[in-house]
Amino acid sequence: MINSRIRSFAFSGIEARPVWVEVQISSGLPAFLIVGLPDKAVGEARERVRASFTSIGLALPAKRIVVNLVPADIPKEGSHFDLPIALALLSAMEVIPFEDVTRFAALGELSLDGSLNPVAGVLSASIEAASMELGLVCPASQAQEALCGGDIAVLASPDLLSLINHFNGLQVLTPPVLAVKQLGLEETETVPDLADIKGMETGRRALEIAAAGGHSLLLSGPPGAGKSMLAARLPGLLPDLTPQESLEVSRIYSAAGLLKDGRPLRRPPYRDPHHSASQPALIGGGARARPGEISLADHGVLFLDELPEFSRAALEALRQPLETGRVSIARAAAHVTYPARFQLVAAMNPCRCGYLGDAERECRKAPRCGEDYVARLSGPLLDRIDLHVAMQPFTPLDYMTQQAGERSATVAARVNMARELQYARQSGRKNANAALKSLCLSTSAQVMAQKISARFRFSARGYTRLLRVARTIADLAGEKEIQPAHVAEAATFRLRAGLD
Repeated sequence: MINSRIRSFAFSGIEARPVWVEVQISSGLPAFLIVGLPDKAVGEARERVRASFTSIGLALPAKRIVVNLVPADIPKEGSHFDLPIALALLSAMEVIPFEDVTRFAALGELSLDGSLNPVAGVLSASIEAASMELGLVCPASQAQEALCGGDIAVLASPDLLSLINHFNGLQVLTPPVLAVKQLGLEETETVPDLADIKGMETGRRALEIAAAGGHSLLLSGPPGAGKSMLAARLPGLLPDLTPQESLEVSRIYSAAGLLKDGRPLRRPPYRDPHHSASQPALIGGGARARPGEISLADHGVLFLDELPEFSRAALEALRQPLETGRVSIARAAAHVTYPARFQLVAAMNPCRCGYLGDAERECRKAPRCGEDYVARLSGPLLDRIDLHVAMQPFTPLDYMTQQAGERSATVAARVNMARELQYARQSGRKNANAALKSLCLSTSAQVMAQKISARFRFSARGYTRLLRVARTIADLAGEKEIQPAHVAEAATFRLRAGLD
């Protein structure tokens, strides 16, 4: 006989899967068992629940207590099962009404004093609870995050005692209200401005094209050429996330426990992991298949500085997500899929010493050192990068004599205009992912693109990416059709690094 039960959730990627937390209290030797494929964190919940009950003056009955997590064949991971186990127990002990508990799903971690600590996945749990027409009980610190899941009743409490008093009518927990800042109306964070950069016309132009079409970009050049400085200004050119994009990115950050103050992300994320990052850190994985950097950069920018210094396995693992926009992490016990629609921006030196081509500074192994260094990057990976830019050395004299360029706000206005054109033409898709039939290619431009592709032996992928970049250049110029001049400019960026 089941004495009580309440809904909670197990997580698979960013998806919340409903789980029943059932409690049975029966005669027999005193015991507290948790069954249903729990991990170590869930198994330890019995000690946290016992201690939190003791702190508020309650004692577990000296009977056999069995907590069953249904369905039993789904792995249960995480400390968020503490609160639903505690509520189901309180209901079975008739401390709180059973009918009130069944109207809610719950998740939260208990401290030994009965206070509730934040947990990962509240946003996804809120969305699933709303679809089931249930309310959600969660820690008070995550009330705003829970409210972003839709039209849902949220019961946010700082501790277990407040919840007991609320269910018994001795205290009223005020329903939280979605704050204005949670809607993305707060002031945006300060980002570096393009006006800080002097010269670098080719790099600035490539950055604008990459921002407008969501294209991948590779910057190569000697140390101090401004590669990292240029890449850091890309977020300032990108438009805000759409509501759908914001929800998807926020769910990823919620699943990773990185959603600050429960505030949904409004701006495209910018991730720049160090080149010592492992393959699981970059792609995702680990014992609990957590999202990696490519998923945390979803609908945003993944900047890889010193690209050849990353491990070969990690770089090769980028190839499939770059094409599909998602990554599947296969484990013996689980198969998890995360979104990974990221924009890759990378920077590299021409060789290990960085001065290949400078007769006074290059090492004695030139040009072999440069060939070996570039050989760390496979052809298939380079073929997936739309724009290749060779940055030129920038001297102090250049810095003193060059004029500052346009501000980020000016360039961002053109980027927004180009994005609106492609969204209207391609049903919300950026040019980087557009189908060939939607590119509006003039006959003369098509002939030129075919000749260039044949002359330099582009792959079918290379030909498609050439046309996509040309489409973005046309959008920035406000042209309805791709013209030969747009194809010619796109070709210069594909050939600049001498990779084709």
